[in-house]
Amino acid sequence: MHAVLGQKKYQTQKFRTDGTRIPVTVVEVSQNPVTAMRTLDKDGYWAVQIGYGTKKHPNKPILGHIKGAKVDKAPQFLREVRFVDNAGMPEVGSMVELSSVLTPGDMIDVTGTSKGKGFAGGVKRHHFKGGPRTHGQSDRERAPGSLGQTTTPGRVYKNKRMAGKMGFERVTIKNLTVADIEGNLLFIEGLVPGTPEGILMITKVGEDKRFVPLLKEAKEETVVEVVEEQAVEAPEATEEVQAPSPEESPAVESAGEEIPQEAAPAEEVAPGEEVKEETPAEAVEQPTEEVKE
Repeated sequence: MHAVLGQKKYQTQKFRTDGTRIPVTVVEVSQNPVTAMRTLDKDGYWAVQIGYGTKKHPNKPILGHIKGAKVDKAPQFLREVRFVDNAGMPEVGSMVELSSVLTPGDMIDVTGTSKGKGFAGGVKRHHFKGGPRTHGQSDRERAPGSLGQTTTPGRVYKNKRMAGKMGFERVTIKNLTVADIEGNLLFIEGLVPGTPEGILMITKVGEDKRFVPLLKEAKEETVVEVVEEQAVEAPEATEEVQAPSPEESPAVESAGEEIPQEAAPAEEVAPGEEVKEETPAEAVEQPTEEVKE
């Protein structure tokens, strides 16, 4: 199977692993039931008919059509997918899954119905240049101009580019890339035709050799590595900090003898001359000499 049916949801943006920002269209692709099969002997070509969605109030012809497919509810949309031969064709009643048809990096063609824009003139619809703005032609700026027909044809040829209804027609955007797949959500790189909730036919045509995955998976891997490194280094840092912790200072105070030797306040008063004369050694010698006399 090389095609699935989906429904356009919304547009957003994603980032590749190389830092490139890309526009992405999110398409919901649920299970596509196979409702009918076309054979070469009976119909003249090979194809399968797949459905999408659920029809709220199906009529009797549709109920009779899906009766042989063993489908619980009538699909809202039905489309055919052609095959070259009967090789790889799914059976009637089976379900076509998104993951079994497409993978990230596949190149696809997306077919849908474009937005309807109502009646439009030749400038907007066909990008006509319009008439000149000078020499008194104030009302010919957006006019279509001459149609090119005279008495010989006596009519306007079919498919002549003129003003008329614009949009609401079948459009196919070719060679798009599947950016990612999450469950039943398909992320397509670029924009696709149609309005939100519109039906789309996604057909696989090959593989994109320039495909670069999204940044989502790479972010998760880097975060896990950083957390593991921090978890290993954290205990060592705490032990080093705990070594000079204030828990040892009371032990030094209890010793009593080591406190005057490390005399931190003596260093602060070091610039004075009197401090050198009142060293602990001299202070002990003076009283001993007086006692001997």
